[in-house]
Amino acid sequence: MIDIRLFTENDWGAVWQMIEPVFREGKTYAYPTDISEEEAYNFWITKPDGTYVAVDEAEKIVGTYTIKPNQHGNGAHVCTCGYIVASEARGQGIASKMCKHSQQEALGMGFLAMQYNLVVSTNAAAIKVWKRNGFIIIGTVPNAFKHPDFGFIDAFIMYKKLRF
Repeated sequence: MIDIRLFTENDWGAVWQMIEPVFREGKTYAYPTDISEEEAYNFWITKPDGTYVAVDEAEKIVGTYTIKPNQHGNGAHVCTCGYIVASEARGQGIASKMCKHSQQEALGMGFLAMQYNLVVSTNAAAIKVWKRNGFIIIGTVPNAFKHPDFGFIDAFIMYKKLRF
């Protein structure tokens, strides 16, 4: 059973262990591959309105997500999220559970829609999960992501209306 809860400071070590390899790999997030731990903390913990962790029965952190407004001011009713699942826990439905959880949290925070701004076109697993959770591709940004293996590739903008 997976439980999803708010991040606490005691979680940072485990979260950093999980997100650092993803950022360093440079295949799904547009963070610098040489990001420092302090910069990662700022991006993943400080800047978002909320950071959550998914924990298994043994209380091991197996996933994390963030939520924040996609824009400020007159665009602040649309949020964006980022999700990472621990490499050893992938394929178990954790991303989908976090996606569902984030939608409920977003509604509780007053957001009316979700928009993912940079879904790397080669990230087939994530695209499949987001589509299964009701997101649609509303745009393609050509060559928006510099993939370490494939060079410049497209990225998708994905969207879901939560309530209007």
